[in-house]
Amino acid sequence: MMLAKGTTVAVADGEKLNLFRNAGDEAGMQLEVLPRRTIENSAGTSGGHQSSSGNPDHGQADEDGFSAGIVDYLNQQALSGAIDGLVIIAAPRALGEMRKHYHKALTAQLKGEIAKDLTGHSMTEVESAIASA
Repeated sequence: MMLAKGTTVAVADGEKLNLFRNAGDEAGMQLEVLPRRTIENSAGTSGGHQSSSGNPDHGQADEDGFSAGIVDYLNQQALSGAIDGLVIIAAPRALGEMRKHYHKALTAQLKGEIAKDLTGHSMTEVESAIASA
């Protein structure tokens, strides 16, 4: 996948978000790290994983809430025009939860998705995953 200059790359899982921007061009991707953002755990998850005494998986509910919070942030960025192209790389479970919350303005900016957990990986590995997608 080739990225235009200025494309934002969000690398996420259910606990972390790393943001990058392509400072290079389509011929030569050069990701730069963007400042860390505080993501609010969104209570408005899809409800696919309810915690209860019969199903006490609070960790999964927290991860789903964090994933929804990431999309809340990205939706705001898309609506304000702060994003000019977006690629989302996320752990498969997190990506599935995130897709449920995309606003149409975010979808319009979405250039690609990669279902892979790369949050703990180097920028070189992230660039490699994008290049081979």
